[in-house]
Amino acid sequence: MILIAIGSNLPSALGGPRATCEAALDRLQALGVKVVAVSPWYETAPVPASDQPWFVNGVAVVETTLPPEDLMALLHQVEGEFGRSRTVANAARVLDLDLLAYGRVIRSGPLDLPHPRLHERSFVLYPLRDVAPDWEHPLSGLRPDAMVAGLPPEQGIRPLTLEIPAKPA
Repeated sequence: MILIAIGSNLPSALGGPRATCEAALDRLQALGVKVVAVSPWYETAPVPASDQPWFVNGVAVVETTLPPEDLMALLHQVEGEFGRSRTVANAARVLDLDLLAYGRVIRSGPLDLPHPRLHERSFVLYPLRDVAPDWEHPLSGLRPDAMVAGLPPEQGIRPLTLEIPAKPA
């Protein structure tokens, strides 16, 4: 199973963070990556904790014939198309696309899959649990529910809800 994390905490030319995340998935599909399933969206506190805006995060299950290295390059290409510039680690960003897993353990060059910190991050595990509850971490054998249970309580996360504007009186 190929899993991609999607996140944003800055607006793009396409709108707010959620609109940016959804447009990024559309762009991946236009580039030949089949989006099989997408989790519900979550609002999540920045990790590590900071005063930057909360993120919108989700996880997608995708299919592609691209090898993992080429898929990673494509994710970086799409981030760039949406205006992401890599400055300092953990900076606020218009789009973040992370390759979480690619069906097997890969430890080669820049690829370290499954993502080495996915089991520590609520912004990955909650949407992962929604979209692939039976996925097993290939190293620990744990499923998303078990990894969520091991998260520290201070990682802020809440389901993203769309507010319906009140009708004018």
